[in-house]
Amino acid sequence: MNILVIHGPNLHLLGKRKPELYGKATLAELDKAIKKHAAGLGVKVRIFQSNCEGAIIDLLTANAPWADALVINPAAYTHYSYAIRDTIEALGLPAAEVHLTDISKREPFRKVSVIKPVCRAQFKGEGSASYFKALDFCASLKK
Repeated sequence: MNILVIHGPNLHLLGKRKPELYGKATLAELDKAIKKHAAGLGVKVRIFQSNCEGAIIDLLTANAPWADALVINPAAYTHYSYAIRDTIEALGLPAAEVHLTDISKREPFRKVSVIKPVCRAQFKGEGSASYFKALDFCASLKK
């Protein structure tokens, strides 16, 4: 099974941006942990990060033929990117939305996800474990 993992805007700042909220691990450390977890599940991953909405759409479209499932942390795009939402819906990949923090317990504008309705699951509030649970979920789809 092939799982595409996409990190949205500002995730390249992990370890620097509000470590009390997002943790001290860097994006490189998170990616390494994701790869290790995926290997343990016997799945392959391709991991990308972009700060640009159009680039995320291009990554989704270009990698969809390879991918069997999608794990996406749309970050700030969670709340308003109908373009990313529509791409996920159009591609038809089983998708899991991920957030390091619990967006339902944050500022009012962060509580709404326009991405969630086109995903099969949402994992939030557990730091890197949110990604691992999303990978587990996607891997379970192959059975």
